[in-house]
Amino acid sequence: MAKNNAGRIVIRRKRAYSESGHGGSWKIAYADFMTAMMAFFLVMWLLLLVPRTDLQAIAEYFRMPLMTAITGGPNRDTSESVIPGGDPSVIPSPFPKPQVNSGEIQGDREDNERLENLKAELESLIEHNPVLSDARPQLLLDMTPDGLRIQILDKQSRPMFPTGSAIIQPYMRDILRELAPVLNRLPNTMTISGHTDSMQYASGNREYSNWELSADRANAARKSLVAGGLLENKVRQILGLADTVNLIKDDPTAAVNRRISLLVLNRRAERRIERQASAGYDEIQIRGRLDLLDSGVVPDVGAAPSGPGAAAGADVDPGANGGGVAN
Repeated sequence: MAKNNAGRIVIRRKRAYSESGHGGSWKIAYADFMTAMMAFFLVMWLLLLVPRTDLQAIAEYFRMPLMTAITGGPNRDTSESVIPGGDPSVIPSPFPKPQVNSGEIQGDREDNERLENLKAELESLIEHNPVLSDARPQLLLDMTPDGLRIQILDKQSRPMFPTGSAIIQPYMRDILRELAPVLNRLPNTMTISGHTDSMQYASGNREYSNWELSADRANAARKSLVAGGLLENKVRQILGLADTVNLIKDDPTAAVNRRISLLVLNRRAERRIERQASAGYDEIQIRGRLDLLDSGVVPDVGAAPSGPGAAAGADVDPGANGGGVAN
């Protein structure tokens, strides 16, 4: 039997590989990702070019759509910004806007205009009035955040008060009486502050000191204004500031540091003083404490509100001047 030398036949067939289900979709996702990153960095670059003061307005703009979607209100902008935004926003803001009353804003503007007119009137009066024009170098008028301030400065050769005394000099009395009718023309109230230089009494602050002297001088100025026709309810506060607020800080003994300051308060300052005065117990709590005192029950003093005026009622002997150097 003949041997079969034919080789083994091998048949190779290609297998069909099917591609996965996603195909080339990852390329689309990657392209979207790169586009988003490019837009993000573009926005970041643009924000670097925006002034810091405008960033808050931009933030308010992006708060508006969510508020409209939640409340269903009209997409209106009532803010003063040139960029429309949501005001108020339902998203808490790290820089909340204070609640303001449009009537108060208008009233404050009119009040500031009246004070500016008063300043111009006083400047004209100082120029033409014989009494005030003679003391013109000692009169200083300026506008402050709290209102119009009129400062009467001391001169070494012409002091407003004798050394260490609250007895007002005649020429100073005449100045205040000339100012009183003008100050009556506005409904604004005022504060009167007394200032001394840094020269101390021999007893320091233990007895009669610059604190009492500055307060006595401010009160003496109040009396002269009232004598000149100022309404008594015009004065809201009398302040004795001693030498804590010097005009010339590098020379605390300078004569001009001894002065009387008349501050005609604007409406905003008056409201702030009223809020400070009414802070603490309300009227109902005060009446409750008075009822306890009338019944003989001592209230818990530990719950009383504390503040700078807690010890203001201490008795001071105004006549004990310590016999030292006075201002």
